[in-house]
Amino acid sequence: MDERVVLSSWQDRFWAWLIDVLLMSILWHGNLIVLEIDTFSFNGIFLLSALLFIYWTALEGYRGQSLGKMIFNIIVTGPLGEDISFKDAALEAFGKAFLLPIDCLIGWFAHQKARQRLFNRISDTVVIKRTEHYG
Repeated sequence: MDERVVLSSWQDRFWAWLIDVLLMSILWHGNLIVLEIDTFSFNGIFLLSALLFIYWTALEGYRGQSLGKMIFNIIVTGPLGEDISFKDAALEAFGKAFLLPIDCLIGWFAHQKARQRLFNRISDTVVIKRTEHYG
């Protein structure tokens, strides 16, 4: 790995998050129709959040990247660029799946320079721009 750890921008992180949410929403919407659950009801939103939590925990715990992060070439790592565990991924995913407004506001105001959401800080993770070149 490159010796430098370059933090990802808030903009890249937002667009990666939005891609993930849109992809999971499209997949989930079809299931909600079958289950006869209103997409915008408490149950519909909670179930989508639970799906996103599982999605982010699995992908970021396994390879550090969700599909949105792959598109923007960013990755969740430990503070020195090391791989994270599934426990770290679950902690980090919990904030963005269930408490995103609080998670981001505290991150933006309390950890602006480190570009960490509250749950990045709790899980000891950072989102960095991938600088490795393969091949």
